[in-house]
Amino acid sequence: MTIAIPPTSNKKSDQLQPNGWLRYFSFSLDHKVIGLQYLVCGFIFYLIGGLLGSAIRVELASPISDFMARDVYNQVLTLHGTVMIFLWIVPVVNGAFGNYLIPFYVGARDMAFPRLNAVAFWMIPPAGLLLISSYFITGAAQSGWTAYPPLSLTTPAAGQILWILSVLFLGGSSIFGGINFIATILKLRRPGLKLMQLPMYCWAMLGTSILVVLSTPVLAGTLILLSFDIVVHTGFFNPGLGGNAVVYQHLFWFYSHPAVYIMVLPAFGLVSEILPVHCRKPLFGYTSMVYSIMAICVLGLVVWAHHMFTSGTPPWMRLFFTIATSFIAVPTGIKFFNWLATLWGGRISLNSAVLFSCGFIVNFVLGGITGVMLAQVPFDIHVHDTYFVVAHFHYVVYGGSVFVIFASIYHWYPKFTGRMLNENLGRFHFLLTFIGFNLCFAPQHWLGLNGMPRRVAEYDPQFTFINQLSSAGALLMAISTLPFLWNVVQSAFNGPIAGDNPWRALTPEWLTSSPPPVENWNGEAPLVTEPYGYGVPKEQLDKTGTSNSDHRSSGQ
Repeated sequence: MTIAIPPTSNKKSDQLQPNGWLRYFSFSLDHKVIGLQYLVCGFIFYLIGGLLGSAIRVELASPISDFMARDVYNQVLTLHGTVMIFLWIVPVVNGAFGNYLIPFYVGARDMAFPRLNAVAFWMIPPAGLLLISSYFITGAAQSGWTAYPPLSLTTPAAGQILWILSVLFLGGSSIFGGINFIATILKLRRPGLKLMQLPMYCWAMLGTSILVVLSTPVLAGTLILLSFDIVVHTGFFNPGLGGNAVVYQHLFWFYSHPAVYIMVLPAFGLVSEILPVHCRKPLFGYTSMVYSIMAICVLGLVVWAHHMFTSGTPPWMRLFFTIATSFIAVPTGIKFFNWLATLWGGRISLNSAVLFSCGFIVNFVLGGITGVMLAQVPFDIHVHDTYFVVAHFHYVVYGGSVFVIFASIYHWYPKFTGRMLNENLGRFHFLLTFIGFNLCFAPQHWLGLNGMPRRVAEYDPQFTFINQLSSAGALLMAISTLPFLWNVVQSAFNGPIAGDNPWRALTPEWLTSSPPPVENWNGEAPLVTEPYGYGVPKEQLDKTGTSNSDHRSSGQ
């Protein structure tokens, strides 16, 4: 039995929207358009952030400052970190795929608050332009993406204030998006669809959105207080005026460590959608994966001070945060076991989506191992503020989130455009990215263990060769973007027609046309209670009462 869901969009207002490509440059209320706006806008900033990262690696190819001045290096370093986190990874893994997929997964016609959804996106381009333009107008901030005082209080004020304004806009966008996702998942599920029947990405986005709503306001308040210290010379964090710079660190990391999970948890959910389809197997351990996501959310809020083991933290605090950080490896390890069990014995298609997903598993495991190492106080003190931390962070964030973003684009591109990407170019893109990434960041573990500090343009000449290897890897990563761009653009016009469901998938977004209509389905929304029912006999699926069993039988 199926139950129709009334449309949530306004037909009259839909008729006033531009058609064709123009709708992607408009204030659209369609969640699919907004999702693609997030994706394209984020990728543009990814290219900018990549250029900034390449400039850093060019400078570090030699041990002296010969490519850019020291203050320019500090500005580029600050912009690179801020752009990649706040303008690329967070908007794409949350806003882009969340907006596109969540209404399909809950059986809704749109997000709970379509106008708030559009506002959340349109806060991002001006914030990004404000951040980038600061380099040319006043000189960008020079205190790194963490903006620690007293450094952020003593560098040129104008660039730092523009950085704060930009991050406040981006934080507001995240909060609006988080509220929207929570309301959509909990309140717009079609009748008959239970929480424990939702695709895993819904649980990942629910957990992520809870973290966003709880932690992002803390960052916003912290940056407002920092701006007061800069502009009107208050003493919240200024030691010279009786303030406490360590309090800033506590407040900043209360947001910024959960921010790692804000970037990674959605990636966990996306991988959990991709692997069952291309392995033709049910997702292993659905219930344990749900509980592990929620455990990560809880523990993610109580591990922030492991970033501060060298900041004068008392022994009891070091002990507590060491234990809490070590515990968070348990639910994360459960998820990796479940992904490997899903792969085990499956009929795996080694296409680009699967290759990038497997690359994510390899890279994130390595980043997780070094994370457990950094959770131990003696080791952390030895490598604190060295390139070991840089390597760990990039294995978690780039090796985790960015690899999954590419996997997701290869998987859902036929849904976005109705056309297939070129698999040979996709595999070439993966090969260049995987080799370049590991060549760039794996040697940095050795640099950190041997004492090379991060965030400096000049270093001991003994580290020159390893830095040149790292810079060669960065060059490969930059080159890898070219076949991807060519593939995406030419396939949009000349790629093979995909059909509605080229992967024979069972999740709801594939049970409509590709690309989907404005209202998502021409008729009633399907009730999908077994989104990973691969290999399950049709008769058994019929007994569950699912209304899309006919579609499922074609997915075996």
